[in-house]
Amino acid sequence: MTLVERKSGFALLAKAPNKSADLQGRAIEAELKPLNSRVNTLTVDNGKEFADHQAIDQALGIRTYFVDPYCSWQRGSNENFNGLLRQYIPKKQRMETVTDEELTMIENR
Repeated sequence: MTLVERKSGFALLAKAPNKSADLQGRAIEAELKPLNSRVNTLTVDNGKEFADHQAIDQALGIRTYFVDPYCSWQRGSNENFNGLLRQYIPKKQRMETVTDEELTMIENR
């Protein structure tokens, strides 16, 4: 999962065992909780992994917005970051092979 702040380009990466809404929600909460005072909104695509967005909103005191279907440009910063991320983690690579240390290194770059 990638989270990117639009203006600064600040990025967070997290791994979840699968794409279930519950696990993705927990990963988002864990990543954003330390930054809670600076986070106001979250913009996500229309995937099933964000079905539990109301729980995230409640836990963090934020509001979640959804992009229009097939309009990836509405999340341009995140889509661009995902392209850059592929320089380090190719699309076919299994995430089980990526360590937390590697994710931290990528975030820092």
